[in-house]
Amino acid sequence: MVVERKKKVSDETIMEDDMNFSINNDEELDHLEDDQFDLNFNNLKTVFLYFINRFRFHYIVEYSNIHKLCTCLLSLFELKKQNWALFDEQEKSDGEMSEKELDEMEKKLRKKKKKRALIEFRCKVEEAIIGNYLLGKPKPKEHHKEISLWGVPLLPSKGHEGTDVLLQKFLKAQRYKVSDAFDMLKNTLKWRKEYKADEILEEKLGGDLQNLVGFLEGKDREGHPLWFHANAALRDREMYQRTFGTDEKCEEFLRWMVQNMEKGIQRLRFEKGGVDSIVQITDLKNSPGPAMKEFRSVSKKALLLIQDHYPELVYKNIVINAPFWYYARHILRSKIISHKTKAKFIFAHQSKVSKTLLKFIAPEQLPVRYGGLKRDDDDEFSPADKTSELTVKGNFAGTIEFPAPETGVTIVWDVTVAGWDVVYKEEFLPEDEGSYRIQLQNQKKMGESLRNSFYINEPGKIVITIENPTFNSKKTVYYRSKVKPTVPMYILFNK
Repeated sequence: MVVERKKKVSDETIMEDDMNFSINNDEELDHLEDDQFDLNFNNLKTVFLYFINRFRFHYIVEYSNIHKLCTCLLSLFELKKQNWALFDEQEKSDGEMSEKELDEMEKKLRKKKKKRALIEFRCKVEEAIIGNYLLGKPKPKEHHKEISLWGVPLLPSKGHEGTDVLLQKFLKAQRYKVSDAFDMLKNTLKWRKEYKADEILEEKLGGDLQNLVGFLEGKDREGHPLWFHANAALRDREMYQRTFGTDEKCEEFLRWMVQNMEKGIQRLRFEKGGVDSIVQITDLKNSPGPAMKEFRSVSKKALLLIQDHYPELVYKNIVINAPFWYYARHILRSKIISHKTKAKFIFAHQSKVSKTLLKFIAPEQLPVRYGGLKRDDDDEFSPADKTSELTVKGNFAGTIEFPAPETGVTIVWDVTVAGWDVVYKEEFLPEDEGSYRIQLQNQKKMGESLRNSFYINEPGKIVITIENPTFNSKKTVYYRSKVKPTVPMYILFNK
């Protein structure tokens, strides 16, 4: 249906090819204004006329889509009615509401505003896809009704659970400004088409950089995938030259970073209550300095790409082992990134790395190099083997005991401490008072995750003592153990 507006001095006419109707004065619309909350589907023509007059634009839409259009309008009117009810309630109780009640009222209003923005955004996206202009001016006979993003269809009327989740990410990134969110979505789809982002997972990128500079491994305490990016290997002059030697190499490195981002998104679940963002951890220990302009330029481009085309897909950006020059550069770079992006950054000095990471990541999911208990090709434990916790107050000592009532077995244990800086000791205490204590680990200052094992040839227990020499700082100890049957070596040799 093609709708054409013609303005006259004393009347206003809306012409249409299939149905001929007009408004000779504003009485009908005035009535609609006064009673707009009582609209229903028995008056579709009036609703549609109101829509055209209200928003003042030329609109092309199929007759079969009027019903969807009116559905969106009625939802908006219902939200507006609820908002007025909230304002009336506030006016009636003005001066009588407590601070807590005012906060609750403000939360309700914000929630209604977000819901209304989502409905408006849904309508706008639906219109753009049906009108075939979401990806720009279409070519003749070209259709884009099956547009999807990260495997989620964007057409709201399809009813996919992930559609609203994705649309809300664009809204949140633009402070629930529908027009800005719509422009961001269009730009993202256009960029993905030009950059061929949907095909990037099939490309062989990274080469020597895989598992050395960037890798996806583990989850945080809330289930967000972890994307580690360690730059120490790039300090090697030969490696740096192979990676950033030409403009083409720089572009390939950037494309590899985008590929890692896409791999992380494959692990997300765009559904209500699902994990729909990742945690990025950047390790700057022995990282190339500020003089390496190619590395600095690519890092800046990657940050802006994620900000502009991956809205709200990075839950946190934890930067560890950051040198002084990085803090200065981050302050300067803050001028070109959004406030929301800046708020996601968390910095951890070298002495606070394990404490910071263990705050967000369970030790069984965190690699050993960062103070966790996860080891490559581990035959003893898996991430499913959960840890226990022990808190040691300042200037106190705590003990961990692993009972060993049976003989002929081996006890294996892992221990790590958030923040290190403790004194650690291990020993075996036999049940028989006539037997000797066996010291397994003499007192030492703990600065890394530890694993040890001991074969039990008489009943007793393993006792681990952890002393906290600091006065006003608590230390959290994470540990786990397992018992496995073992055949002594001398029996094997005798056979």
